[in-house]
Amino acid sequence: MRFELLFLGKTKEEYLAAGIADYAGRLARYIQTDIKILKEKKGRKGEADLLQIERDSDILGRNAAGSYLVCLDPAGRKLDSLELAACLKDWEMQGHKKITFIIGGHLGLAADLLARADLVLSLSPMTFTHEMSRLLLLEQLYRACTIKAGEKYHK
Repeated sequence: MRFELLFLGKTKEEYLAAGIADYAGRLARYIQTDIKILKEKKGRKGEADLLQIERDSDILGRNAAGSYLVCLDPAGRKLDSLELAACLKDWEMQGHKKITFIIGGHLGLAADLLARADLVLSLSPMTFTHEMSRLLLLEQLYRACTIKAGEKYHK
């Protein structure tokens, strides 16, 4: 099993980019992790819905067949770290080769993309920037891997 993380646009804040790189490196000890940066489309005021549909179509096109699709959305299912670790075990037992995590940009993700997801996941009932969500997701995936491996990071 491997992880694919799709992010819309580059991480602009250096401290967040450093944290993302740190946790991606830590996570690599447990599971192959590919982070792909999708180009953010800019448009004029009032074109937000059209851009979101185009962007989400691009995301779906990049998501290879057979991948288990996890979309992050504030209205998604809330899991604690132990539950996320249990999900990782279940996905592995079910034979999923690739788990794709998608974090949208400032517009979030369109309803049709969320409807196609195998799991819609919320990191918290609080609102975070999409760049902070990247770091939080990587940290939680790392934490779940350490739990799964029976290591002390979680404790």
